[in-house]
Amino acid sequence: MTDPVFAFSPIAHVRSPYAHRIDAPHQPTVVAGTRSGQVEAGCIEFVPGIPDEAFGDLAGFDRIWLVFAFHRSEGWTPRVRPPRGGGRRGVLATRAPHRPNPIGLSCVQLDAIDGRVLHVRGLDLLDGTPVLDIKPYVPYADAFPEARAGWIDAIDRSQGAQSAPGPRRPRQS
Repeated sequence: MTDPVFAFSPIAHVRSPYAHRIDAPHQPTVVAGTRSGQVEAGCIEFVPGIPDEAFGDLAGFDRIWLVFAFHRSEGWTPRVRPPRGGGRRGVLATRAPHRPNPIGLSCVQLDAIDGRVLHVRGLDLLDGTPVLDIKPYVPYADAFPEARAGWIDAIDRSQGAQSAPGPRRPRQS
């Protein structure tokens, strides 16, 4: 039996204030070190061919998951150095953008739907990022506040809960 090959096409594209990787936060809520220091707004614009009915019932959800392609990723290695420190880690135990399959997952706040555009906040994605799928955030199924976080728990104990660096050097306007 051979493994199937998958081909995906974007259903939408991200419009965000981040043109370069160094400008974007490492996670949607970690904005320290970014140019504005604030959770930024952006939008998701659907491509032609995606019917309005496909996203019509998103109204009323506070948050959505964006499944996207790391379209600027160039290859990967099995061990990476996360921005929080602590040495090299297995890439699948991190959220590094350089992965065996360059796909990512980001949870953003859905503020409004205006025609074929979703207005969102809390983006950590670059402008033009291709969105492969969107799913609603469902609190009873998606939130596990007591879950352990492996090596990240040790970093939290030594550096402070949910500490994380922002971009290393934000670009100047």
